Amino acid sequence: MPFLSDTLARVSPSPTVAVSQKAMELKAAGHDVIGLGAGEPDFDTPDNIKTAAIAAIEAGKTKYTAVDGIPEVKEAICAKFARENGLEYRPSQVAVSTGGKQVLYNALMATLNPGDEVIIPAPYWVSYPDIVRLGGGTPVIVETTLDEGFRLTPDALDAAITPNTKWFIFNSPSNPTGAGYTRDQLKALTDVLLRHPHVWVMTDDMYEHLAYDGFRFCTPAQVEPRLYDRTLTVNGVSKAYAMTGWRIGYAAGPEHLIAAMRKLQSQSTTNPCSISQWATVEALNGPQEFLAERNEAFRARRDLVVAGLNAAEGITCPVPEGAFYVYPSIAGCIGKTSAGGTLIDTDEAFATALLDEQGVAVVFGAAFGLSPHFRVSYATSEEALTEACRRIQTFCAGLT
Repeated sequence: MPFLSDTLARVSPSPTVAVSQKAMELKAAGHDVIGLGAGEPDFDTPDNIKTAAIAAIEAGKTKYTAVDGIPEVKEAICAKFARENGLEYRPSQVAVSTGGKQVLYNALMATLNPGDEVIIPAPYWVSYPDIVRLGGGTPVIVETTLDEGFRLTPDALDAAITPNTKWFIFNSPSNPTGAGYTRDQLKALTDVLLRHPHVWVMTDDMYEHLAYDGFRFCTPAQVEPRLYDRTLTVNGVSKAYAMTGWRIGYAAGPEHLIAAMRKLQSQSTTNPCSISQWATVEALNGPQEFLAERNEAFRARRDLVVAGLNAAEGITCPVPEGAFYVYPSIAGCIGKTSAGGTLIDTDEAFATALLDEQGVAVVFGAAFGLSPHFRVSYATSEEALTEACRRIQTFCAGLT
């Protein structure tokens, strides 16, 4: 009799975590490695947020809290949604969890039954399909293309919907492509969803504040208020506020869904870290000016990386609207052989050979459901990015 559950066989370890872990291990062993795999800002958490956390510790706010968040953090989240997104929620419609991933996990585990389908545009964040499988659902992957800007078309969404569709997962700006949807592009998708009242919307807005060149973020329930009662709007403080390690994600949606997510969380992690919750109150209510300053640094890095990758033979890299990723095509490299003798027959082979021969760690496109591509996170220094692009150019020039 096997010891491990059949459920575990439905999922794979996170490829992005694996790449980052391998890069760290190689560095620790003395190798010269530039890691471009982790989706983590290199900026520090702002001082006012750290100060608020220290004050919470000194005030003894270190005990258990309500399962899905203290009243103060829920009020701050409601105020954020009203101020920035024009969405009105009550605290009873808000859930706070240990990172955005737990929010998604709770929602899907609380709602999916065998046979339920979840539409996921590809390329996608690596965890979406696996969490759906853990919940007993079936991921329905709908591929996008570079020519479409990696954006899902209304016709493709409509064609993917069946009577078994329960959720549509939406992410803009996107991980891994950085692609963002304008209001008109998003309205075309919400028009499709209005014709299918059994389909719920899970929108991952984690990169909301990371937008460039005048791109204006919008979210589905904001664009189409008639979807409000079947939309879970997910966000968090990890990316924009450089709080990845604080592990706070949150969501707002219908009360009965939030109550189901709370019930599930009560039997898993219970409350998120009390100190992190107080830090989040300050993050959302405190000064926001630093966001524009950091965005300008990210935009400069984006431009550096796009130019550097487009200068590499066989690579085509579009300019993304947001987040801190690029998702270049390596169609021009497939079928060639690296200077070290590796046949580049897949994007995974490309990424492996690039790490082995040039010491640059990227995540191969198949991990995100669309090949032949790879993902670069430019949430690191311009010096490191410049050297990484030089190495990638050298690697590509050596392909024969």
